[in-house]
Amino acid sequence: MEVENHTVLSQFLLLGLSEDPELQLILFGLFLSMYLVTVLGNLLIILTVSSDSHLHTPMNFFLCNLSLIDICFTPTIIPKMLNSFCEVAQLFKVASSDALIGIIVMYVSIALLLVFPVAGILHSYSQIVSTLARMSSSLSKYKAFSTCGSHLCLVSLFYGTELGVYLSSAVTHSPQESSIASVMYTVVAPMLNPFIYSLRDKDMKGALGRLLSRAASYS
Repeated sequence: MEVENHTVLSQFLLLGLSEDPELQLILFGLFLSMYLVTVLGNLLIILTVSSDSHLHTPMNFFLCNLSLIDICFTPTIIPKMLNSFCEVAQLFKVASSDALIGIIVMYVSIALLLVFPVAGILHSYSQIVSTLARMSSSLSKYKAFSTCGSHLCLVSLFYGTELGVYLSSAVTHSPQESSIASVMYTVVAPMLNPFIYSLRDKDMKGALGRLLSRAASYS
């Protein structure tokens, strides 16, 4: 009778972004700063739009909703990301049961929640570029392309890294690489939203200046 060794894992460890204590302190300070910038920046956008009637437009209403989503989303991600952070794809690799159904559901969700929105965004930008190409003013073209370019960079950062994390999960076995890529769309993208979507706008910056002036006069 042949003797075989069977090893049964009853637990697994969740590793943080780094095991180096000194680097962990640096990462803590970095993530804390990014968290404060994200929350305060998006909160300023909401207060600015709410306090200035000239900014009560559909576009700015959309930006307020985006800022509110980022404010609610960030506190659920960053504090947990500081002791451990683990994507669903990494959990499937250490699952003791058959994870085939879960993997199939994950990829179907990716197709529905990521691929289709990206396709819609790219189609929208193709229409925008087509419209801008017919504009006669070079200055207007430059401003529009500058704004759209910033938006597209942020969209590419968010969706590109998110797609990379999940689509590469079948071929890569490095949790560290997945964690770094996850940071880009869960932390960096929400932090950049106020700067790219709002603070580049002249009307928004003017309203923000007036809001801060009134706050300073009250204090």
